[in-house]
Amino acid sequence: MSIEYFNRCVDEHSDGVYRFILKNVKDENKARDIVQDSFEKLWQKLETISPSKMKSYLFTTAYHTMIDVLRREKRLTSLDMTGDETYSHTNQYTDLNEVLHEVVDRLPEVQRSVLLLRDYEGYSYDEIADITGLSESQVKVYIYRARTRLKKYIGKMEILI
Repeated sequence: MSIEYFNRCVDEHSDGVYRFILKNVKDENKARDIVQDSFEKLWQKLETISPSKMKSYLFTTAYHTMIDVLRREKRLTSLDMTGDETYSHTNQYTDLNEVLHEVVDRLPEVQRSVLLLRDYEGYSYDEIADITGLSESQVKVYIYRARTRLKKYIGKMEILI
């Protein structure tokens, strides 16, 4: 791969990687650092990666770097240990987007990541499996669980309208 392909990769994918990481870490500075580290790792492997694999390598590297940062800071919380009553939404609300962001923030990290890769970034199940290191069936299960939790949290649509 040449420097030209690297520059094209930066132009085409930096915004998408940044959005994905920012949605997960909720800190602009940390997100920028993770994206920068990911591009640095891509630069170091410049000669060994084919241009067709750059996007996948970049998102995979960013995902794993983000996981390392989150684990280092011990910010992972397990929502599986708490009861489902904390996930219901009964207040009358008019901003569906705000409600969705609130519940996505409460999802376990792995569910949030695969859901964002699928629904926000548009990756296929196979691509998400490559990025996260999960099997394709695990990806489908995590996405199903995340969507079920979203649906349960939002509750009846009449409340939101």
